[in-house]
Amino acid sequence: MRTLSTTVGFMSLGCPKNLVDSEVMLGHLRLKGYVITNQMDKADVLVVNTCGFIDTAKKESVDAILEAAEMKKTGACKKLIVAGCLVERYRDELLADIPEIDACLGTRDIEQIAEIIGAGDQVFEPEQNPIYLYDEHSPRMLTTPKATAYLKISEGCDHTCAFCIIPKLRGGQRSRSIESVVAEAENLVAQGILEISLVAQDTTDYGRDFGDADGLEKLIRALGEVEGLRWFRIHYAYPNRLTEGVMRAIAETENCAKYLDMPLQHADSKVLKEMARGGSRASFLKLLAKFRSICPEISIRSNFIVGFPSETEEAFEELRAFIQEAQFDHVGVFTYSPEEGTPAFALGDPIPKRTKNSRKRKLMELQQKIARAKNQAREGQVIEVIIEGVHEETELILKGRHQGQAPEVDGNVLIVGGEPVIGSIQLVRITKGHAYDLIGEVVEGGVEAAIQAYEAGVLAKS
Repeated sequence: MRTLSTTVGFMSLGCPKNLVDSEVMLGHLRLKGYVITNQMDKADVLVVNTCGFIDTAKKESVDAILEAAEMKKTGACKKLIVAGCLVERYRDELLADIPEIDACLGTRDIEQIAEIIGAGDQVFEPEQNPIYLYDEHSPRMLTTPKATAYLKISEGCDHTCAFCIIPKLRGGQRSRSIESVVAEAENLVAQGILEISLVAQDTTDYGRDFGDADGLEKLIRALGEVEGLRWFRIHYAYPNRLTEGVMRAIAETENCAKYLDMPLQHADSKVLKEMARGGSRASFLKLLAKFRSICPEISIRSNFIVGFPSETEEAFEELRAFIQEAQFDHVGVFTYSPEEGTPAFALGDPIPKRTKNSRKRKLMELQQKIARAKNQAREGQVIEVIIEGVHEETELILKGRHQGQAPEVDGNVLIVGGEPVIGSIQLVRITKGHAYDLIGEVVEGGVEAAIQAYEAGVLAKS
């Protein structure tokens, strides 16, 4: 089907792990001479990389497919490809219900995207590769803001959380070698990347599939030697696998951001047992205290699920009390949705939607007060900030992030003064702290200003 001017429009939905898959597909398409366009209505080929994790994500994915199908009817599009997690769950149903779809591509077939498109009217059956894992040689077309990128260190998951369908969609744990991850990090730095976010279904499980229980600790220290990599951060840590060695590696590795994303999902021991995760309010508080004693400047993000079938009012209050005690820097809250194929699906969905939403609101209001106090405590500090670009809501303000803020999920530092340079890391004096965002101005003078800030005792590490 491809001609010299074949254009491909791409919609990528879901998590950063899915975004990496999209970037690998885009890299293969660009390598084969396809032209990538963001004008979807003028593309010859449309690709929708879907998410199939929970109800809201499935609905968003189906809506995007239907939008693309409509473009195929009315626009330049001649071919529609659907990829990703939704394909793994509902491949046959998608092909039957949406006849505009020409082909489906699973999560382990993504590097065959060019062959799928190039097959024209012929049916191309991708080779099934259950152990697929991209590496440093896979072409990638970065779509993240200048100077920042995601790096997937493993694929799949060996956990059996009762609410989660991911192991069935993406298979078992498959880790890349330390050499492969470091090589890709070096490749990214050579492209101007200053900050890398390490992602996986469970980063703390990294290396266990090839017998190395200390794999993440070793990887952190190895990335600490990558010249030019200013920050890298750890996402999606599983609390039961967060070892003291990993804590010390984060604390002692200079360019490892003092940040950890560790979804706990709940704090009531009975609910956690039903979720097949384990742990309790007391054990989590002990873990947090230990980490903060090893790395006092650590910023911690966590996610929680409200409305799980066995969550009583008392269990919810246990969770609320835990969040008050834990004093997280960032919190995300999701309402439970029963997913076919998961162990929890058999429990039904007994908690009313309004109760779930009420519980979510209460937790977010509590966290908002905690976050506001933490951000107000930063007022007057001078901190390093990566300057990302223009704010979505107004071109008059640039936005950035400090080490304790991950891309997309946490707040921003809004730059309202000084001379910010997009794609750089600069010193910023915080003038105001709000619940989610900080306000600041770039400090003039570079290194000299930093020395003065240190001497004044106001330069923070994150």
